Amino acid sequence: MSHFIEDFYYGNIEPQESITELKSEIKKKLDALSQTEEQLTSKLTEEEKDLFLKYASQSNEFLCVSNADSFIAGFRLGAKFTYDTFVTE
Repeated sequence: MSHFIEDFYYGNIEPQESITELKSEIKKKLDALSQTEEQLTSKLTEEEKDLFLKYASQSNEFLCVSNADSFIAGFRLGAKFTYDTFVTE
């Protein structure tokens, strides 16, 4: 079975260039997140820091899988709309 939609989600298929404004907004959010992480981890012991970073990593992995699943479900829903529009009377 093809993984076309998943490949598209992960950027292996790029039909058009990304919007510059969106990249700028994402960069700002990432910078703010990084600053907050640095502030938080600077106040933690090494053991607490390791636990927090493990949590953050696992949370990121979960979000990646969850976002991919949501994207695929949304894409399939859109395909059903398209099918219904052009094939069903």
